[in-house]
Parts: sequence; structure tokens; C-alpha cells
Amino acid sequence: MIISLLYHDVVEPGQFSSSGFPGGDANVYKLLRSEFEQHLQALEHAPGRGNVALLDCAAREPSSKTLLLTFDDGGASALSIASLLERRGWRGHFLVTTDYIGKPGFLRADQIRELHARGHVLGSHSCSHPIRMSRCTPTQLDREWTVSLQTLSDIIGERPRVASVPGGYYSRQVAETAAAAGIEVLFNSEPISRLARVEGCLVLGRHSIQQGISAHAAARIAQGAWAPRFRQYLYWNSKKIAKRLGGRYYLALRKSLLRNAS
Repeated sequence: MIISLLYHDVVEPGQFSSSGFPGGDANVYKLLRSEFEQHLQALEHAPGRGNVALLDCAAREPSSKTLLLTFDDGGASALSIASLLERRGWRGHFLVTTDYIGKPGFLRADQIRELHARGHVLGSHSCSHPIRMSRCTPTQLDREWTVSLQTLSDIIGERPRVASVPGGYYSRQVAETAAAAGIEVLFNSEPISRLARVEGCLVLGRHSIQQGISAHAAARIAQGAWAPRFRQYLYWNSKKIAKRLGGRYYLALRKSLLRNAS
């Protein structure tokens, strides 16, 4: 069993704009540093969880129970996240939106090189973070993958083989174009633990950790507990239906509600 947890940014109180994308719809995925430290402590002491590992190519698929820690967007908090992981001897997967490298709130090229040198996996989270990636044309998808991979390759000196899909908008075509671009491991946001292969690319789901999910709940998911994973699965699929029916209106309504809440 491979359990993958999806985190984004880690910030100090009142500093939500310091890392990653701004706005209430993005802030819901940002944890306070104190909360994140509680999550790591709970994960560290969770009985029966898999070993925290890295998966940087399809040929290295783990043969036993494994926990993968992933961090989307490439926000500036990645270096402090990495330090907290390293205290426990862990490494993470940092998936970078390459059009935002060097912009306020995001990693610089030298920081990406540092993460790579410290043993973390660097991968693509697309170039531009499309609002609905599954609605992109094959040409657009090809650019999102190939250009972002080339940008990262120029920075770290080797071709990344790992990527994640922005916004949860996954489709087979997204995976096929990723595979054609040379991506061997593709994370989406569907909360499942089973593996799939699309044109040789290993596709893995992830359990999204956001505000309101306690350290205890995250640890239970990491252990493979049925109940919290099933709750996420039901929520994800209901949201999936709303996305399909609502289209861009769903996104506009969600953004408005989260902005007002924040």
C-alpha cells in the first residue's frame, strides 16, 4: 500500500500571503507552522504507518507499505518545510509551478537547487497552474509539461521525472501527455491508494491535508485507516460531480465563498 499525503504551504500566523498563491481559496490549503509540526509529530509516532520514502521514477515502485509526503505549488516555505522533515531523517516531493519561480511568495532558482542538493525530489506542477487542466488542449498540456520540465532541468542539472496535477483536474489525457513528456510518476488529488499506469507513467492518488484536518486525522490516514480515507473519498467524489456540472461557475462560487470566509 502506498499512501500519499498532499500538503501545500506552511506559514506563520497572519502571514498567509508569504508563501504560495494568495487569496482565500489558496489559504485553505496552508497550515500554520505549529499545526504542521503537530502533524509531523503525529505521523512520526503513528503505529503501523509505512516508511516515509521517495518515489522519483516508475521503476522504483515500493514493494511494501510506504508513506509519501508531497508539497504542491513551489511556495517559499518549502525550505523551512524541508528542514522540519530532515530533523526526522525524511525527505519530501516538492512540485513546482515553474512560471512563478522567483516571484514573491515562491521559490527562487537557487533555493530549488538547494532542495535538490539536500536530497528532496523536485518535480513539475505545470508551468502556469491552469485553472482546469483537464480542459486544456493536447498542445497546451504538452507545453505545460515539457516547458516546466525543461525549466527545472536547467536549474537542477537533471531531468525531473515526477509531477503533480494542479487543481485536482485530472484526466487520462493529462496523464498521457505527461508520459509523452517523460514524466514517470504523476500525482493527482484523488484520495485513493491504488496505483495505475498510463503509457508507462505511474499514477498515484493523494489525500489532501488542509485547514480543519487534525494531526490525528492525518496520522490515521497515513496508517491506512479505512474511515478517514473513505470520508475523503466521498467528499472528493461529491466535489468532482459539482466541478463537472458547474464548470467555471463552480470555481467562481468557491472562490467567492472562501474569500468571504477569510
